[in-house]
Amino acid sequence: MEETKDDRTAAAAPAAGDTLVLTVAYDGAGFSGFAAQERQTHVRTVAGELTRALRVLMRRDVALTCAGRTDAGVHARSQVVSVPLTAEETARLAGAGAGRLMRSLDAILPDDVSVRACHRARPGFSARFDALARTYRYRIAVGPRPVFGAHWAWWLRGVDDLDLPAMRVAAGHLVGEHDFKTFCKTASAQGKPTCRHVEAIDLTRSCQLGEDQIVMQIVGNAFLHNMVRAIMGTLVEVGRGRRDPDWVAEALRARDRSRAGQTAPACGLTFWDVRYPSGSFRPW
Repeated sequence: MEETKDDRTAAAAPAAGDTLVLTVAYDGAGFSGFAAQERQTHVRTVAGELTRALRVLMRRDVALTCAGRTDAGVHARSQVVSVPLTAEETARLAGAGAGRLMRSLDAILPDDVSVRACHRARPGFSARFDALARTYRYRIAVGPRPVFGAHWAWWLRGVDDLDLPAMRVAAGHLVGEHDFKTFCKTASAQGKPTCRHVEAIDLTRSCQLGEDQIVMQIVGNAFLHNMVRAIMGTLVEVGRGRRDPDWVAEALRARDRSRAGQTAPACGLTFWDVRYPSGSFRPW
């Protein structure tokens, strides 16, 4: 799920120290999203796996905050997670180095989660609230059934190609500051602000392991629940020639989810990157 609310796990705040910042990648197929499910402890989540691993290493309960929550089935290349440390833990990590922590975490975590980088930030740093922009990529497979990319792309069965120029024109209507209620899951939009700023939407062709794909990259300050997937499903309607590009502008103005296209499947979506102010992190 795109970011909607704070996702800190319940734990007492440790004494003041630096903040541990992890860059994490995961295959979302086996998870019920990033956020821990407090009422369904048997459900497998990314936050649950990270919390268990950190609890083993820290020998205490930990509080996690991520840059952007993802739904069940959504992948991540560079999810950022912040963990407040005690002063003692800060000193211990500074002496041991990040490499040892990364190796220890990867030894505990399952195969579908990997810690890619480890940094330190000032006390009080938040992976969510200090983020300036988030980047998502959505992949579509066209032509023959994909084999290698089937797990990471939405296969449009029976579609040989999409009209990329028309999709780019349609996407242009969504760039800038807008009310994106049309592209938010209806239940999640009730009584909540739905204005967001989209910096850019790029649509390109790609070939992965010999399989043709169309990739949408979208950058914005934050995203509503299902926003990227709703945008992708809407642009596909234009790409298939079912709708005119200007229809997207009309749908945006309507502020009505029923006026846009379908919500694209979760498997094609990857949380790609996060941008922070320069100097937010430093090495251990």
